[in-house]
Amino acid sequence: MSKKHSKINQIFTVVFRGEPEGGFTVYAPELPGCISYGKTLKKAQSMIREAIAGYLEVYESQGKKSISTPDSFISTIDISRKEYA
Repeated sequence: MSKKHSKINQIFTVVFRGEPEGGFTVYAPELPGCISYGKTLKKAQSMIREAIAGYLEVYESQGKKSISTPDSFISTIDISRKEYA
């Protein structure tokens, strides 16, 4: 008898950084070492989805339970500091 697979939807925070030579580096902070690159934003999104899927597959193949994603997000903050001449 074959195993029945169910689909699990998870949401991960990803960070995109434009590169000086073009394209985007993208990583998932909740998954240490899960990083990818794409020449376009659309390609970078596709590549990080593939990287996350592979990361989770290896993680679970090692007998670990699925990673629960905390309610995390990326934000910006303003910092006031003294300027020295």
